[in-house]
Amino acid sequence: MTDHSLTVTTRAVGERVAVLTVSGEIDRASREVLATAAADVLEQGRHRLVLDLTGLEFCDSSGLSLFVELHRRTLALAGGLRLGGARPLVATVILATSLDRLLRLHPTADAAVDAALRDD
Repeated sequence: MTDHSLTVTTRAVGERVAVLTVSGEIDRASREVLATAAADVLEQGRHRLVLDLTGLEFCDSSGLSLFVELHRRTLALAGGLRLGGARPLVATVILATSLDRLLRLHPTADAAVDAALRDD
């Protein structure tokens, strides 16, 4: 899925984990691209989501609220959300808002995937 400022690609890892690779910028105009991609994956029965944020250049409050929403939705489905590979600008925003207390951050997307696979 794509928007002028956001691209999301998905891939399955095993039976329960999906990686959503996010590139570009998440803002009020583009957040639905990620929301729709995540909803599609959840409907397929993959309730452990990893957001690969390596290519995410910007995230405003609407993106942060979407992360919290996805965290809650996955927990309600006995899954979970992990974020991996956030660039310094995005990581700083997450830390400054104390969302790191709620969201599970990993230094790389691979580390986030490994952790999601161990969540049995």
